[in-house]
Amino acid sequence: MKRNNQIIFLVATMAVLAVLGAYLVNSTASSAQEVDSDEITVSAAASLTESYREIVKQFEADNPDIEVNLNLASSGSLRMQIEGGAPIDVFASASQKHMDILDTKDMIDTDSRRDFARNSLVMIVPAGTNQIENLEDLDSEDITKIALGNPNTAPVGRYAKQGLEEAGLWQAIEGKTIFAENVKQVLVYVERGEVDAGFVYMTDAQTSESDNIRIVGEVPVDADISYPVAILADSEAKGASEKFIDFVTGAEGKRILEEYGFKVE
Repeated sequence: MKRNNQIIFLVATMAVLAVLGAYLVNSTASSAQEVDSDEITVSAAASLTESYREIVKQFEADNPDIEVNLNLASSGSLRMQIEGGAPIDVFASASQKHMDILDTKDMIDTDSRRDFARNSLVMIVPAGTNQIENLEDLDSEDITKIALGNPNTAPVGRYAKQGLEEAGLWQAIEGKTIFAENVKQVLVYVERGEVDAGFVYMTDAQTSESDNIRIVGEVPVDADISYPVAILADSEAKGASEKFIDFVTGAEGKRILEEYGFKVE
């Protein structure tokens, strides 16, 4: 009887060890997978919404070991998130200004900074509007609501203000302006007919799925509307981040950007 108990104990011990061994093997394999995979957060200007969603999709297909979390907002808001300590790996801005601010604070990897796209500013109006054919028409008493991005945080708003100042119209129409958080909100205001006119990037006007807007024309501004991208200095996934930037500036990334109306070199 005593011998039988010893045999039972031995068999039970071996079973426990077998289960434990399998657990350790699986745990080790899982850990190895975690080490081999990366996750990065990319903060991109709102005007890059459609193009970057497509870029992320294609990039992840080509790099299944890298997961990309896409964070979209106005460039100024994204910059302030980064300054506040948000764990961002890559920043794609709609203006040089916000990237320059981070650069002066040593918050980006300067060597990784690259310009990857250019855009232009246009004025749009609700499709049925025939009162506005040029910038000067905004000074009419019949025009009461003009939407643009907040010049302090949204580059598209700063470009619009600059264009209006250069045309000598800013003081005349400043009281009619409605500030939006980003270019997409301006687009929605015009699509819904909630304003008489708005200023957006050409790419946003072209990608609008609504037939409710009309492009009046391009607005000249004394600035190059170019988009820089860079890796954040505090990124813990610089290798994966570098791969992402290489993709954006590579042949496939350029193809996608051009498909959505951006100018690339």
